Amino acid sequence: MSITKKGREPKIPYFEDINEFLASIPVRDRSNDPLFYCLRLLESEKSAMNMPPFRRGFYYLGLLTDVSSTKISYDNIHVNDLNSLIVFQSPGLISSFYRNRSHGYLIYFKDQCFSYYKPSIDKEFPFFNSQQTDFYRISDTQYKEMVPQFEEVFSAYEQSKDHKVASLKLLALLHQLTAFSLFSTLQQERLATPQQVLLKKYLSLVNTHYLEKRRVEDYAAMLFVTPNHLSQSIKSVAGRNALSYINERISAEAKSLISYTDLSIAEIAYKLDFSDPANFGKFFKKNAVITPLEFRGRR
Repeated sequence: MSITKKGREPKIPYFEDINEFLASIPVRDRSNDPLFYCLRLLESEKSAMNMPPFRRGFYYLGLLTDVSSTKISYDNIHVNDLNSLIVFQSPGLISSFYRNRSHGYLIYFKDQCFSYYKPSIDKEFPFFNSQQTDFYRISDTQYKEMVPQFEEVFSAYEQSKDHKVASLKLLALLHQLTAFSLFSTLQQERLATPQQVLLKKYLSLVNTHYLEKRRVEDYAAMLFVTPNHLSQSIKSVAGRNALSYINERISAEAKSLISYTDLSIAEIAYKLDFSDPANFGKFFKKNAVITPLEFRGRR
């Protein structure tokens, strides 16, 4: 890992290696294949798990259910009214999560795992987006329909140390999911106004870049619109200003770190890219009404 100019560890850990990431979760098992790993989240495993902001150097695919008490920061949208979802994430994007009871299937892989056929992942599978994490709310019925497809991959993976068959089944699964994701996207966008679509894209970008970009102008440039158009569109749809979503996302991450880690307030301030703990304290009190220490005292 690189060191920042002040000698601190980097604000956001980057896990290039799958086993390095598994050790950080922590998970007891390790992959004997540096390019591919399948992890079952069992219903019997009820222990809570928190992961502050991080980046992976590999693709991630997850099919999860019973997520109502799980907080996943892939998007600046509350997901605690959900029961099941499917998640797609490209390498390099920021994630964080607090897992309580959710269970299902997690797949981590690098594109080199496909030995016979080398697909262009980002081009062939539109749900792997280099700019944002894509997740889809699915019904319990849809979850049950997808389980056999994931089980085929997991069974092949678990039955042999040579994962060539499992990687081919993963490739087939990705093609099956392409049809599903395109249908879901078209269905959502057909019912959404241009302002609603812009809000969704904005919130996704905020989730990915909130630690590095804190001005509405930065996001307007990424969305190829003017700051004024972005602000007015969001105000018309949500009834609140665009900057409030950035502050809310940072505040939510701060609360998670205070509640679920033993990091000092100063360490949290630097992890969230504040210049010093005093500025962090002012920001937190403005958004949460109480100080970080008072918030921690409520645990």
